[in-house]
Amino acid sequence: MTLLFQYVNRMFHSIRMNGVSPVLDEYEKRKLGVFNLLNFFGFLSGIIVPLAGIFDNQHLPPLAWVVAISPALISISVLYLNYRGRYEIARMVYFVLYPVITSLVYAAKIDVGIELFFILYGVLSVFFLRRIVNVLLSFTLSIACYLAVFTLWQDYSFRLVEVNHAFYFFNHLIAAVCIFLGLFMIKKENARYQSNLIRKKDELETSNLEIREQKLEIAVKAAKLQQQTHELQELDALKNKLFSIIAHDLKTPIYALRNLFRNMEQYDLPGDEIKLMVPDVVQDLNYTTGLMENLLQWAKSQMQSAPANPQLLDIREMMNEVAALLRLQAESKRVYLEIKSQEPVYIYADRDMINLVLRNLISNAIKFTPEHGYVFLNAENKESFAEIFVQDTGTGMNDETLQRINRNEFYTTKGTANESGTGLGLMLCKEFLVKNGGRMFVESAPGKGSVFSFVLPQEGQALN
Repeated sequence: MTLLFQYVNRMFHSIRMNGVSPVLDEYEKRKLGVFNLLNFFGFLSGIIVPLAGIFDNQHLPPLAWVVAISPALISISVLYLNYRGRYEIARMVYFVLYPVITSLVYAAKIDVGIELFFILYGVLSVFFLRRIVNVLLSFTLSIACYLAVFTLWQDYSFRLVEVNHAFYFFNHLIAAVCIFLGLFMIKKENARYQSNLIRKKDELETSNLEIREQKLEIAVKAAKLQQQTHELQELDALKNKLFSIIAHDLKTPIYALRNLFRNMEQYDLPGDEIKLMVPDVVQDLNYTTGLMENLLQWAKSQMQSAPANPQLLDIREMMNEVAALLRLQAESKRVYLEIKSQEPVYIYADRDMINLVLRNLISNAIKFTPEHGYVFLNAENKESFAEIFVQDTGTGMNDETLQRINRNEFYTTKGTANESGTGLGLMLCKEFLVKNGGRMFVESAPGKGSVFSFVLPQEGQALN
């Protein structure tokens, strides 16, 4: 039974696919499949009806036999034309020959009970024919034939219902079944077609949504890339300016050291004169050391993003350590360092980064403070953060200089003892403070000194 079902299924599939071409769209392929099946059943009826008449031993007029066998001839011709790809011609053959041949029977005053087939031909022509002219022609022909045989011609010399009522009933039944099957297949194919349209619409909407998401993602990536390009351009310009400043500022200590050794070599200087020259060279070398350290820290932060490694620290203890480290620089200028904070003040930050911040701020304060000036260090506990101050009684800064600091611009500056500066240290201070969840503030006025302060969290949280 299974093999028989598979065989029948394959047979119907082969009939449906008769003449199907890749150039046809999905809807036309389905219509062609239905039309092929319709003609297949028409072919079967053109075989079964004559056989039924033969086995019933009824003497029918010759024209009735022609009409009975005509479905087989017409349908096999249509199937062949479909196979050859002549789709519209095949349909016109079907919807013209069937009504015409059927009408010939009634024109011969023979009523065999097949007038319902005219309705079938008219309905099917609307669905199957593509050109409007062909639809109108076929539909008009079928309906005209139906009206003629059913309303105009009434004087029939032969009525099948009087000779063989069962055969007459069978013809009507066949017509009704064909109408039902035709309409059912049309409805089924239309429903399947609409279902496919809805599915494709959903797929298209999904694809459009994915495309919109991809476009948005591409736009975000493009914006990010543009931002990164802009940042790289700014960084490249900053790097070029920085190295031009550093190249200029490094000349002074290198030349001073070279001149010292050259004089020692050429003029055999006594020890006392050498001692007089050494402090200036040492001062220049100290500046160079600080500059190189800042430069290395900056390069490291650019290459590795310098992630912070926070821990609980006593900032007052760190201020004492840095003040002791810079005591010699302060004493050489007769600048007094004073730590006002007496109690421990704890912060949650990276030790090395905050150490560099303190060194730069205190070193800058000493650099721009004249002899007998003061540099005050202080730290205070706030609600959830600590505030650290580095205040000096130095030369102060005007608004233009403050704006340069806020813009992270590099420029050569000179301290009160002609010490050089680039602004790199302050930029590192701000960057390291941000990485530790803090911020830096600057207050200054010409001739009134400066106050550099920064805040850091006392717990593992960033400041708003």
